[in-house]
Amino acid sequence: MPKVTAIIDQESSQIQIVRAIKNNDLKVLKALYQANYHKVKALVLSNNGSIAHAKDIYQDAFIAVWKNIKNDKFTPKNDTAIDGYLYTIAKNKWMDYLRSKRYKKTLVTSYETHFNISDITIDEFSDDNTNDERLHSVMQSFKHLGLPCKTLLTKFYFEKKSMRDIAKELKLDAASTRNKKYRCMQKLRKLALNLK
Repeated sequence: MPKVTAIIDQESSQIQIVRAIKNNDLKVLKALYQANYHKVKALVLSNNGSIAHAKDIYQDAFIAVWKNIKNDKFTPKNDTAIDGYLYTIAKNKWMDYLRSKRYKKTLVTSYETHFNISDITIDEFSDDNTNDERLHSVMQSFKHLGLPCKTLLTKFYFEKKSMRDIAKELKLDAASTRNKKYRCMQKLRKLALNLK
């Protein structure tokens, strides 16, 4: 597994990695993704999750870290700060999911209701060019979403607000808000696939 710091140079620091992330350096982003996915997968699998869950949770966490770094909401404090930050966000997202009504409903019905965008997930990195394109397309696609979708997805994924709180803010009922989030994710998925 490549070390993120080795991608930049032998004496790189977390600040250099942050700078590279802000510049959308695909090599650094890819190395960061690869270096941390397996830890999150192990966490999810050891806590009643599936590989599909792990991929979804990890992608959500990775995008949140990317966005927070881009918006100067994270400053590394030590040599493993970014890795720890990514793992913590993924862990919190998984714990939130386990506490959610959706997870409890899944347990009762044995029906997988978690939205899967695995075809735009950077997971195994078997083909470097393809996966660089996937990462780039997901990041670019978010920029091209309309403001209502950007707002809803930002509140849910980046601000970690509950669907109930988002529904209140948007003055919608919970079912409408869930449907709108689903449509926004479909739109993001379609945009990402079209950018390939």
